[in-house]
Amino acid sequence: MNVFGIGLPEMALILVIALLVFGPKKLPEIGRSLGKALRGFQEASREFESEFKREAQNLEESVKMQARLEESEGQSPERTPTPKG
Repeated sequence: MNVFGIGLPEMALILVIALLVFGPKKLPEIGRSLGKALRGFQEASREFESEFKREAQNLEESVKMQARLEESEGQSPERTPTPKG
């Protein structure tokens, strides 16, 4: 188990130190607060990623539309060859 580069022995040591510093009554409250903060960070990260992908897709679509518009303007009726026959 490796979370943020911290292995199981390091996590156990941190837990023991936190238990000594904050006491057994405050530790669950601190854990809940930390869990809520991490969850909020993950949600914000997902939201940012989805917004970024959506904007990239919109930009790509507008570039394609602009290319089609330029292509259609380049083919005016005067330049279109008439079939011989």
